[in-house]
Amino acid sequence: MEERMTEKTEERIRKRISCLLLTGLLLLGLTISGGCSLASRTEEAQTAAKESQIAAAGARTASAENQTAAAEEMGTAGTETGAGMENEESLPGEDTGPSLPGLAWEGRMELQYAENFSVDYYEGGYTLLTTIPDGARFLIVPEGKEAPQELAEGMSVTILSRPVERLYLVSSSVMDLFCALDGLSAVSFSGQEADGWYIDEAREAMEAGELVYAGKYNKPDYELLLSGSCSLAIENRMISHAPEVTEKLADFGIPSLIEYSSYESHPLGRVEWVKFFGALLGKEEKAEEIFAEQTRILDQVTAEEGTDKTVAFFYITSNGLVQVRQSSDYVPKMIELAGGKYIFEDLGDPDSGRSTMNMQVEEFYEGAKDADYIIYNSAIDGGVPDLDGLIDKCPLLEDFRAVQEGNAWCTARDLYQQSLSIGYLIGDIHTMLQGGSEEEMTYLYHLD
Repeated sequence: MEERMTEKTEERIRKRISCLLLTGLLLLGLTISGGCSLASRTEEAQTAAKESQIAAAGARTASAENQTAAAEEMGTAGTETGAGMENEESLPGEDTGPSLPGLAWEGRMELQYAENFSVDYYEGGYTLLTTIPDGARFLIVPEGKEAPQELAEGMSVTILSRPVERLYLVSSSVMDLFCALDGLSAVSFSGQEADGWYIDEAREAMEAGELVYAGKYNKPDYELLLSGSCSLAIENRMISHAPEVTEKLADFGIPSLIEYSSYESHPLGRVEWVKFFGALLGKEEKAEEIFAEQTRILDQVTAEEGTDKTVAFFYITSNGLVQVRQSSDYVPKMIELAGGKYIFEDLGDPDSGRSTMNMQVEEFYEGAKDADYIIYNSAIDGGVPDLDGLIDKCPLLEDFRAVQEGNAWCTARDLYQQSLSIGYLIGDIHTMLQGGSEEEMTYLYHLD
């Protein structure tokens, strides 16, 4: 009896196993005939998901790295809170300012030409500076107050306490802005040695020991900056060639601010950065007065009828090439505002990010020999004393129409250190085009 029951049981088990095997074979056939593409798609989806995760992680890492240079703590003068800038609500808007926890937005500084910074004001005297190309933010805290504790929750902002001082000014082109704002005393460290300054106030401050040399942008004296309680390094675009510097400065608790005035397409957009630094120092009213003088010059120049006279603006390099401005650069725009026309109407690639380009002397001759005026750019080599000095650099210039008609000019050597020269240079070019005398000019002199 038990044996028959066992045999029946074993028979049912064998049948069950056979059914399972048959079902498995059928499923396998389906997979082979029609399910391979599904598996392939599944694998592709998983791969794409992994790649997306990797890309997102890379983006977060890049964002964090970009913020490192404008962060970290230095006493109460330079601290970063939070870890990222991922919230869209924190970005500057048209009608409202960045949302900062614990602070109520009051308004935004009005700008006429500048497009690469913003200044927002909050109740209680707090000011937020933003450099738009890199999204870096700097909250200026009124003297005697502290940053809201809520900022520690998800916001990336460098904290600077008033008075903002003990600055390391690497970007030499904005030194004249600090001098004009009566803010030179806020700068303790220089990226130029004394003999490198064409600005009298800066050179004299260094000679008096009030301003000390702390190394160039790529080799700062970290020990000096640290021992001198540097609160902020003000850099220009050159620092992109030495990102390790901002990282090391951040390691020492010294945040970095990159000024992007050179990104401005309109010449007076560069000058308008005086408002940015005015807000940094709490000298907004003074900054408005300075900028108003520049716009006054432009309004006066543009009110008069323009000319069809052409202008070549150039420099002879040490290896005999001619460096000219691309047509999209701000210098051709200055010539246009002054009432003239840049001799090269469509030169260079506006999307290249470069402001200049080099060409062979023969090519320059073909393109500029008939220009009504030529202006030699002295920014690199200090200029030339007279017309003979210019022709010595490039004998072909003797055949230029402008040289033969006595219309050769040169810029003052300190031009590149003078952001506030732009309005005056536009006025000088206008005076030149109108046949005015050198005595009426500030940054141009005639080559006799």
